[in-house]
Formats: sequence, structure tokens, C-alpha cells
Amino acid sequence: MVTSATLRNVRISPRKVRLVADLIRGKSVDDVTVILTHLPKGSALPLLILLRSAVANAKQRGKDDTALLRISKITVDMAPRLKRFMPHAMGRATTILKHASHITLTLDEHTPKPKKPAKKKSETPAPKA
Repeated sequence: MVTSATLRNVRISPRKVRLVADLIRGKSVDDVTVILTHLPKGSALPLLILLRSAVANAKQRGKDDTALLRISKITVDMAPRLKRFMPHAMGRATTILKHASHITLTLDEHTPKPKKPAKKKSETPAPKA
């Protein structure tokens, strides 16, 4: 089962959000929650809120065991920029662009693969040449 959540117009630059998004991509929900609560980045809190929203969406759709959920896809896109102006000398002004982000998080059910039994080494030593 695939569940997603979207957070739009977050007033953090996409470049800064992608640093944290790359860190959590492919990990389980429990691991990501621990990582985001202890990460000293400004984009960690909006991503934690988005993760909780995606988990709530999964529970709403009937998925009770959240331990099997993992982040299968997370995308960070650029939102429309706000243009502001800074006055300078002799009537000039420079443009200041205030960046924002659109974040989409997709959760997927991860089934752990059964572990293969370890191969036993042969009891007889190899002939020496």
C-alpha cells in the first residue's frame, strides 16, 4: 500500500531541505522519527510534521502496523519565489529572492526479506600447490 502526504509553500530553500531529504530517503518510519527529532537543521521540523501526516494517512487507509512503513520516495521542488527589494545608493535597488519549497513524501510497506542460511565452509582443506 502506497500512502503520500504533501507540504506546500514551506519558507525554506529547496537546497536546504534536500540535504535532510537525502538523509532520510529509504529508511523506516521509526528510524526517521529518531533522526529528525535530534537533527539540528531548520527543515527537520517541517519534515517531521509531514512524516506524521503521512503515517496518519496510512492509518486512515487501514494500515495499523507502522513499523513496516518506509520512505519510498521524497521529492523537494521549488515553490514560487517572493521578490523583495533592498534600496541602495543613488536610487538603485537590488532584488532579494525569498525561496520556498513544495515537499512530497511517499510511504510504502516494506516486507523484510527472509535471511538466507549461512553457507558452511568445507571441512576438508584445499590442496596446496
